Amino acid sequence: MAKPAVVLVGADKGGVGKTTVARTLLDYFTANQIRVRAFDTEVPRGTLKRFHPEMTEIVDINLVPDQMKIFDTLHEGDASVTLIDVRAGLMSPTLRALRDIGFIDAAKKGQLTFAVFHILGPSIASLDEIAETAAYLGDARYFMVKNFINNTHFFEWDEATHSSYFKRIKDAVEISIPKLSEMATEQVELASVPFVTFIANKKRNGDPAANSFVLRGYVRHWLGNIWSEYDRIGVSEIVRPKEAGAAASSAGPGEQVGGGRPRPVMRIAEAAS
Repeated sequence: MAKPAVVLVGADKGGVGKTTVARTLLDYFTANQIRVRAFDTEVPRGTLKRFHPEMTEIVDINLVPDQMKIFDTLHEGDASVTLIDVRAGLMSPTLRALRDIGFIDAAKKGQLTFAVFHILGPSIASLDEIAETAAYLGDARYFMVKNFINNTHFFEWDEATHSSYFKRIKDAVEISIPKLSEMATEQVELASVPFVTFIANKKRNGDPAANSFVLRGYVRHWLGNIWSEYDRIGVSEIVRPKEAGAAASSAGPGEQVGGGRPRPVMRIAEAAS
């Protein structure tokens, strides 16, 4: 039985664009032929589910029955990856619950793969989240995400402070999510479809849409940069069952990077087709 992977995307601070990051990860997994299911903890209406309704279920992560719905079913179905979009303010409580139910210990024993994408704001308050988060991580793969989607300037991250917080978590990796044009962001929001569907100029049902060529180009370029970051940190290798890795990494002539993974722009074009 393949080892399941759980990817937690969250922040204790609101307004840092965590669901945007979750959406780019779902598109990335799908394009890399990694089967994924998602849970949206924004009860009751959900945000992630609006863009990925087929693979997303809304849950209340505070309720034990909903926790069971997520973690008692990791080995069921055909999804090898479970992505959880954690509502603002629930990052630390969720990690604490995972520790209490033995999930963190299971990851330490190699029974599952656990990765945390911690979306950070520019302030020291956001960096303070790192200290609290570190107490619950165990052997999780930890990614500190600077999300510039809201035109954020990380002006308070002076080198000394930055280093002191990063050293608190072993093997922490920093990644950056670039800013997307406000108009492009707004149009994708209005379309309520995945980024790759918007790029493909399609509606949710597959019918042709009338999205701007210019805005589709900006979204394609932006998503390509993000996928390059995910390639750099090896996201697909972290979550993909080893026996499936070799087959899924193959691609057509001229589409390889270093003989391995297809270039992000190629995968976006394929995913959008």
